[in-house]
Amino acid sequence: MEKPVILLVKEIYYPILTAVGLPANLMTIAILSRGNCGLSKCISVYMLAMATADLLVIFINVMLYYIFSYHFPLSFLSQTSVCKTILYMTVVNLDCSVWFTVSFTFDRFVAICCQKFKFKFCTKKASTAVVTTISALVLLKNIPAFFAYEHQHLINNMQWGCRASLAFFSSTPGRAYIWFHGAWVLWLPFSHIVLFNSLTVRCILVANRARTRLRGDRSKDHSDSETENRRKSIIMLFTVSVTFILLWLTYAVSLVTTKLSNTIYYLGDRTNPAYIATETGAFLKLLSCFQNPCIYTVTQSKFRKELKNAAKYPWRLIPRLVGNN
Repeated sequence: MEKPVILLVKEIYYPILTAVGLPANLMTIAILSRGNCGLSKCISVYMLAMATADLLVIFINVMLYYIFSYHFPLSFLSQTSVCKTILYMTVVNLDCSVWFTVSFTFDRFVAICCQKFKFKFCTKKASTAVVTTISALVLLKNIPAFFAYEHQHLINNMQWGCRASLAFFSSTPGRAYIWFHGAWVLWLPFSHIVLFNSLTVRCILVANRARTRLRGDRSKDHSDSETENRRKSIIMLFTVSVTFILLWLTYAVSLVTTKLSNTIYYLGDRTNPAYIATETGAFLKLLSCFQNPCIYTVTQSKFRKELKNAAKYPWRLIPRLVGNN
């Protein structure tokens, strides 16, 4: 019996995403940690947090859950305790990735539009506190995920596998958690990103008009360093935000149409349109964890320079090793 096309796509797509996503995010973390990209310390904290969350998504959500657990169903990863921990971490990782993106958007809004507040908020200490608080809240918020699954088999008094707990998802707390999770990971982030970006654009347009009038010569505006810095900042901000929304949009729509529970209970054939839509949404939302390294490479010249230096380093090291021998 032939495998459904969607399963074949998953078997090809997830290994490729892992192969490119892991080294890309590792390289991003290494480059940002060096602090040579000309970024402020608070921006670096948020970008490092996003890269770390994306790395964990690729490693745990994609590699451990979608690849190893799928291809090696009898490994220790399939023990119920391990399986439930992996499922819990898949939710935590995605939540952190989403809300670090929101916090980065809010930080840029404050830096550009709230001149008095930015000196208190846009600091390394404040950004570290924000990232730590978000991580703690996400860990606490997803504790119900441990109770959302139960063992699938009992072999030699050992629990194996994970399946959705019908008792949990049919209960009032279970349904409330589902809808709260949907709002937390989709609608609240979407609305906040759109709101902050809209206010940021308005503030930049007003500031640029005022600056142009003060300078009195529009032709010189192109050489204005402050305007150029704002332009670069807003390009990166919008690219990160818009790409995030587009890649998560399919998942958001499928989540609403299937009300999530249909996907959790789903045990039918893999040609069902609802299942295909849900899996396609998963493809795209996980692809968002590879987007930021690409965006930094395209929009940040100093990041590209550091990336080129990193790529050249092994070739520079070879002559030294050969010379020492």
